Amino acid sequence: MGFLSGSVTFERFRIVKDPTSEFGDEHLEILKQHRIGKSDANLSEQPSIGFTGGAHLLDTSFDAGKNILGDAMHFGIRIDSCSIPGPIKRAWMQIELAGILADNLGSRPTKTQRQAAKEAVDERCAAEAQKGNFKRMGETSVLWDADTETVFLGGSSEKTNDACIDLLERAFGLEFSRVASGKLALEYAEEAGVNAEMFSIQPTAFLPDEIAEVTWWNGMTDNYDYLGNEFLLWLWWKWQTGSDTISLGDESEVTGMFARTLSLDCPKGEFGKESISSESPVALPEAAMAVRMGKLPRKAGLTLIRNDEQYDFNLQAETFVIGSAKISRPGDSSTEMQDTLDRIESVRRMAETIDLLFEVFCEQRIGNAWSRESKQLSQWLLSDKAIRKSKTAA
Repeated sequence: MGFLSGSVTFERFRIVKDPTSEFGDEHLEILKQHRIGKSDANLSEQPSIGFTGGAHLLDTSFDAGKNILGDAMHFGIRIDSCSIPGPIKRAWMQIELAGILADNLGSRPTKTQRQAAKEAVDERCAAEAQKGNFKRMGETSVLWDADTETVFLGGSSEKTNDACIDLLERAFGLEFSRVASGKLALEYAEEAGVNAEMFSIQPTAFLPDEIAEVTWWNGMTDNYDYLGNEFLLWLWWKWQTGSDTISLGDESEVTGMFARTLSLDCPKGEFGKESISSESPVALPEAAMAVRMGKLPRKAGLTLIRNDEQYDFNLQAETFVIGSAKISRPGDSSTEMQDTLDRIESVRRMAETIDLLFEVFCEQRIGNAWSRESKQLSQWLLSDKAIRKSKTAA
């Protein structure tokens, strides 16, 4: 059921162009026209992609009561492929070559004979795919939220999500922008009128006498996704040296902590990666030692509480992919439909809370305040306070 039950993992895409009207029969008809199974493509050569009803992997029915949920539409995208294991294909190749060389035992196959054997194997692969053998089906849940003009894709694979977005663009004429940390920073700069400051920023050197290098950053002038790594380190410092409650731009407050898991990586590619699992991973001495060596957080488990609602999830720093998020509101209402609408609203509020918290960071990061903030953060990294506090907490 994707976003409608259990924990969810998702990546967000902002809709920048939508030629469709309100959710209705037009949308359902497009889903039917592009549903999975209508293509007769050879799965051994090219995967098939299409829409599903979203209830389960084999659901290909669509109706307003099931798929249109208030200001949102929920359905699935399935990708079918034929994945024949390499050892089996190599075995078929040997069988074909043995048949071709039956009259010349001990001889080596010629290039022409190998090509003939390969073509025979390709034909066998196509026949197996036509029968449905070795078929693999993978489904991605989709929550199209008109209220926030966002599409939530229930997966973290960049390749799979790109294929899903391509189908949505072709089917509905939509255009998207991927919501990563750099994209959110650019949106903040546009709204705050600090574009000039935004375009001039570079990765921060948190340790003295070092040049900031980020090996997973491609250095392109329009890529600011490394800000996600700095955001997690900034949160770590804020929560450990001050209050665990931060005021947000909408006059609400969020209380937070690192929990369950923390993955760090050396931005220079010198000291390798480190993964820590603990009830409070940042409280462990090895976590403090890692950041003092210059490693940056790349993924972290977070717990946030805002407006009496708690969100537990993992955050991938650069892409802002949300993983294993727990939705805490099912079963509170008198009807199943209201429970569903409450879950969708919780997904919206979770994303909003993360964005508002990142906005607070951007207010400090993009402008003159960062010189003071980064200096204090660097002093904390070099002091013994982080180590002492970690040992005490542990």
